[in-house]
Amino acid sequence: MHDLFFGQGTGHSIMLLAFVIAVGLLLGKIKVKGVSLGSTWILFVGIFMSHFGFRADASLLHFLKEFGLILFVFSIGLQVGPGFFHSFKSGGLKLNMLAVALVLTGVLTTYVIHLVTGENLVTMTGVMSGAVTNTPGLGAAQQTYLDATAGSFVHEINSSEIASSLASGYAVAYPVGVLGVILVLMLTKAIFRIDLKKEAEILDSKEVGMDSPQRLSFCVKNPAVFGKTILEVSKSIENKFIISRVYRDGTVIMPVASTVLEENDDVLVVTAQNSIEAVTVLFGEMIDMPKEAWDKIDASMSVRKVTITRTSMTGKKLKELKIRTNYGVNITRVSRGGIDLVANPDLIVQMGDALVVVGHDSDINKVAKFVGNSRTGLNHPNLIPIFFGIALGVLFGSLPIMIPGIPQAIKFGLAGGPLIIAILLGYFGPMLKITTYTTMSANLMLREIGISIFLAAVGLGAGETFVESITNGGYWWILYGALITLVPTALVAILGRLVFKLNFYQICGLLSGSCTNPPVLAFAQNAYGTDYTSVSYATVYPLAMFMRVLVAQILILIAIA
Repeated sequence: MHDLFFGQGTGHSIMLLAFVIAVGLLLGKIKVKGVSLGSTWILFVGIFMSHFGFRADASLLHFLKEFGLILFVFSIGLQVGPGFFHSFKSGGLKLNMLAVALVLTGVLTTYVIHLVTGENLVTMTGVMSGAVTNTPGLGAAQQTYLDATAGSFVHEINSSEIASSLASGYAVAYPVGVLGVILVLMLTKAIFRIDLKKEAEILDSKEVGMDSPQRLSFCVKNPAVFGKTILEVSKSIENKFIISRVYRDGTVIMPVASTVLEENDDVLVVTAQNSIEAVTVLFGEMIDMPKEAWDKIDASMSVRKVTITRTSMTGKKLKELKIRTNYGVNITRVSRGGIDLVANPDLIVQMGDALVVVGHDSDINKVAKFVGNSRTGLNHPNLIPIFFGIALGVLFGSLPIMIPGIPQAIKFGLAGGPLIIAILLGYFGPMLKITTYTTMSANLMLREIGISIFLAAVGLGAGETFVESITNGGYWWILYGALITLVPTALVAILGRLVFKLNFYQICGLLSGSCTNPPVLAFAQNAYGTDYTSVSYATVYPLAMFMRVLVAQILILIAIA
């Protein structure tokens, strides 16, 4: 019994980990003025328990920390994958430029502190990695230092002590890195008087840029269109559109490819934002006739969502399903991963896609039966792509990337590799007939378990030397870490809001992703809601991770030059 509570066996380690997570989540429910640190409490409970002698097996902790982080980032990648490249086109370049600016500002701050205080640059690299919660950067810095000093008698004397200071600086600065970014987000919300509901509505209305579907009404006035079928008209321009309904002589017509358009027909069209001008020229005149007006004209028409739950449909083009031909209904939009897409005939569908169908109830019921539309079908987890994806992600993250002028190879690591592969799987999976769909609840479960295990393992690992490092002069590292965290994040938050007009949720994702900071992402999602934060986080994370690992190694090489 004594070993169960104070030993370091497997049973003790699992019990301790579970206790730390449970207490941390319980404390996370406490709110001050409506704000809570959420699952970030797990980190501090772990440090507290470890400081008072409750330790877990070191090798087991290392495994759990890495595996928990992999589960967290992989589930995020699968979630945002379907809309990742879409969001990248509509603002990803801007976000990544700001992310690079944030990383470089952090490096500059670190180097200035080194010059002003005389603190060892190797130690400062550890502080910097902790201040941005970047474990791969710490690992890369340690390995670079050991490789670069191998065989050098002068460096061998103090190499072990200095390498240890890397880890100590990281451990001391890590909590500051978490709390500092959270503080910046809270101050940003207060200073700019952010209305969360309004911010979400703005993103909903933009969703998510130039490819997002727009519903418009036109009156056919272009003589070039008169007497032509919808199929012929659609081939006359490159811009894709869907004619949902045609109003002619007091009657609503459910159009098919062979429907002939006549002068003065009113048509309800769904097209992409960037196609509006071309489609307007095609039909002749845009009219003010909202969807509600169309619904009143013919109450027999219904608009419903039906969900594809048959795995055999994954990878097929929408036109291959022949839904309009066989059932006489129109599909106007496809909802995937919270993002609406124009129902382009060449759009490749996948399990979990929700089709927005317009037609008579009896016909829509037939479509629902055809595509599955079964909750049971969605609840069954598709585990094979997940574990194959994780394996491939770990392999990809371990591949060395040589950069001219840098003696040590750069790696994406166990966090960056799985995230990138998950994003690619989420986006390209349907094209390869790979079913990657998971329900939101299943994805959330994976995500929360992963981040909880990760935070508990980091806390239990850092707590042993945390107080000792502070009392032995490391208290200055707290100040240094705070500066490295606060200066770049505050600067980019202000710049992003005032100059680049970023939405608050984009700023949350930008700061947490640029700092490779899963705890802050978890806080932002718990405190402020919506998944827009995750999209921005995943947009900047891969480049930010690469930059963090690269600059950590460069600083080490400068330090020992």
